[in-house]
Amino acid sequence: MSSHAQPLPAPGALSAFIARAGSAAPLWRAIGSVGMAFAITAGLILLSGKDPFTAYWYLFTGAFGSWDRIVVGLNKTTPYLLCAVGIALCFRGRVINIGAEGQLAVGGAAASAVALAMGGGSAWLVLPMAMLAGAAAGAGWASIGAGVRVFRGVHEVLVTLLMNFVALLLVAELLHGRMGEEGAGFPQSPLFDPSAWLPKLVSGTDLHLGIAIAVGAALLGNFVLWRTTLGYRWRVAGASASAARYAGISPARTVFGLMATAGGLAGLAGAIECVGVHYRLIEGFSAGFGFNAVAVALMGGLNPLYVIPSALFFGFLEVGALSMQRQIGVPSSLVLVIQGMTMIFVLGGLGRAGQDKV
Repeated sequence: MSSHAQPLPAPGALSAFIARAGSAAPLWRAIGSVGMAFAITAGLILLSGKDPFTAYWYLFTGAFGSWDRIVVGLNKTTPYLLCAVGIALCFRGRVINIGAEGQLAVGGAAASAVALAMGGGSAWLVLPMAMLAGAAAGAGWASIGAGVRVFRGVHEVLVTLLMNFVALLLVAELLHGRMGEEGAGFPQSPLFDPSAWLPKLVSGTDLHLGIAIAVGAALLGNFVLWRTTLGYRWRVAGASASAARYAGISPARTVFGLMATAGGLAGLAGAIECVGVHYRLIEGFSAGFGFNAVAVALMGGLNPLYVIPSALFFGFLEVGALSMQRQIGVPSSLVLVIQGMTMIFVLGGLGRAGQDKV
């Protein structure tokens, strides 16, 4: 053997490297999926007679070309991130919660009701109460779906999906009734008193405190999932129902706990949208956030930490799409193609990873 041969790494170091590489697999899978989605969409742009490089340049500058654009992207990221963290936790526990859209809408309505009822009071009281009401309403709405799943045996996919439409109709009914602004040309509530407005994270801009709350929720969710007994119970319940029962983990408590957590986060997202962006309740304000959050969670590998870049991607992609449409006439709906193709590749990668593990 040559005296210049390199020594083999210690088994412990090699195991640590493999563990780190495996933990980063969802992130690399998402990056590859995004790249393939953009490549396929470039072909569609070529077929429409446009230059894909020019289109993507305007997409980039539309999202990051100015501080105002970045602020819009961060504000749009906030509800995606909050909803996706809750969905990721649910999916980890094998609870398929598709009801974030409705939970967000109900949370926004509850926060708006508190903001209107307590308007003019101290901001130190009104704003926390409105945010708490939004989170509580979202958790309560999600708990209804959990109850139907536990006590009636109806799958939560069906229950939460249908409850989305009930929630949207409930918000519409409120805005056409007591909470509606008289004489307004669109179903909306009166403007909240400034005491109920969410403070700005950066003075002189529209960037509100919501993005910091959302990132904090993601970090907390990651800690709970991987560093606490509760998170361990949720992961065991998701990995094997029989093992969970053998370990004494209650399926009912798991379902209620996960659904209430996800609903609370979605309701908080709805509250932030109302008190931090619109400063009132508007019909349809929740459109798309809850359903897209499922894609955000899956793209992040159901890891609350990786959900952060995934939510940023979705938020800034939507902001840049409008600029791309205005500048060269590429339909902004191509963003939906990018999102859809990304999810196809992500799910394909997840399926392949599952086969490799078997």
